[in-house]
Amino acid sequence: MSRIRRMLVPVTLAGIAAGAVTVPAAAAAPAPSCDTTSTPYSYVVLYQPGASQRSVDAELGAKCGTRVAYYPEIGVAVASSRNADFAERIGVMRAYSGGKDVAAQNAARAHQRSAVGTLEQTRTRAAEGDLSAQQWDMRAIHAQEANKVDEGSSRVTVGVLDSGIDAKHPALSHAVDARSSAGCVTGAADTSASAWAPTNSEHGTHVAGTIAGKDASRGFSGIAPGVRLASVKVVNDDGYIFPEAAVCGFMWAGEHRFQVTNNSYYIDPGMFYCRKEAGDAAAYEAVRRAVTYSSHRGTLNVAAAGNSGFDVTKQTTDPNRPHPVDSSCGILPKSIDGVVTVSSVGYAGTKSSFSNYGAVSVAAPGGDFAQLPPEGQGEGCPLSTVFDGGYGTMCGTSMASPHAAGVAALLASRIPFSPPRLVSALLGAEADPVACDVQECTGPARNNSYYGHGLVNALDAVR
Repeated sequence: MSRIRRMLVPVTLAGIAAGAVTVPAAAAAPAPSCDTTSTPYSYVVLYQPGASQRSVDAELGAKCGTRVAYYPEIGVAVASSRNADFAERIGVMRAYSGGKDVAAQNAARAHQRSAVGTLEQTRTRAAEGDLSAQQWDMRAIHAQEANKVDEGSSRVTVGVLDSGIDAKHPALSHAVDARSSAGCVTGAADTSASAWAPTNSEHGTHVAGTIAGKDASRGFSGIAPGVRLASVKVVNDDGYIFPEAAVCGFMWAGEHRFQVTNNSYYIDPGMFYCRKEAGDAAAYEAVRRAVTYSSHRGTLNVAAAGNSGFDVTKQTTDPNRPHPVDSSCGILPKSIDGVVTVSSVGYAGTKSSFSNYGAVSVAAPGGDFAQLPPEGQGEGCPLSTVFDGGYGTMCGTSMASPHAAGVAALLASRIPFSPPRLVSALLGAEADPVACDVQECTGPARNNSYYGHGLVNALDAVR
C-alpha cells in the first residue's frame, strides 16, 4: 500500500457510511435485567459514522453491554455483554458475536482455522546448510533476481494480520517494527509486546519470512527483505479470527498508513457472511467499513483465496454453517472491494488442488503435495521461518498470499506514495499470464478463474 500524504477521508464518505444506522443521542436508563454471571461475549455493533462515544456508551449500558473499543471514523463499536439477548436488544442487523455463534454451534476446535484450514499445519523442518536451493517458490516469481536489483524500502510497512510474528527469529529481527505492531484479538489495539507476539501458532511467522525474511548465514531470503513488518495479531489462542479482531487490525493498518497488509485467513466462524442475514449483516458491514477506511488511508489489502477447492462464485452453501449462499454473501475479507485475492500454484505452476478459484486477482506459489520439486530443490510446500529460529515448509493459499504481498511491497517501494489501486493494477499488469489448462478454468490467459491476471513477478516489480 502506498504511503499517501493526504487528509483523512471524511466520515460522511459514501463508501464508509453505506449501511450506517442512526441511534438516539441519549439512551434510556440502564436496563434492570442485566445478566451478571453468564459468560461474556464480544460483539461488533454498528453506529452512524461520527456518532459520539458518549452516546455509544449510553446505549450499550442501557442494553447490558460495555464498550471494549469504539472506532468513530467508521461507526463501529466492539462491546462485551453477558446477556444472551444482547444482539436482540441492540438489533440483530446491527450486532453480531462470532464467539457466541461458535459456542452455540459447539464448534470449538484446537487448531488454527485460517483461510487454508489445516494445510499449513503440515510441515517439515528444513535441512541444515544453505537453504537457497530449496526456495523454488522464490525462483518461480524471480524474487532472487529482484533482490539483486532492489530489496524494498524501509519506508514501506507490511502489516501481517495473523497469529503474531516471532521478532527474535534471526531472519526477521531486522524487519519487525515493534512501534507499528499491536495485538487486536480483543478488538482493541494493545501495543504491549506480549499482545502481538505469537503463542501457539507459527503461521504468522512463516508468512512474515516469505514477505521480508533475510538470513545470509543460511542463504534464506524473502521477497522484500528491505521493507518493515508490523505484527498485527488477530488470531486468538483457540485459532479463531473474529470480526472484531479483523476490524481492529484494518483500523490499525489505516491509522498507521501501512502500504500493504497480508491476510492469510477468513473471518470466523463463517466461511460466508451474508449481507441480508441477521447477525451476518452487522459483521459484513463492520469489516467492510474497516477495510474501506484502510484503503482510503493508503493501504492495499492482500488476502488468501482459501483452501476449500471450490469456485467461490458458484458456491450455494456455507461449509461451516448450515445456511444458503447467494450473491449477497461473501468470504471476508477477500470479498470486499479493493482486496487483492490470491490463488495458489504448486511447483509445476498449475493451480494447487486445494486452492479456491473464481474472483481471483493473481496467483502465487502456495505449494501442492502432488507437485513435488526434483530432489535437492525442497519440498512441495514453500520454505519459510518457523519457531525457535528454524525453517520449515507449509502449504496453502496462506502461503501464496504473502508472495503477492511481498511483490506489492516492492511496487510500493519503487513508486512512493502510490495509491492502493495503482499498486493493485501494477501487480496484475506485471504478472506472468497463465492460461487455463482444464475445462473447469474459464477466461483468457490474462484474466481467468484459476489464476486471475497471472503469476506475480517480483523482478518486473523492481524494474
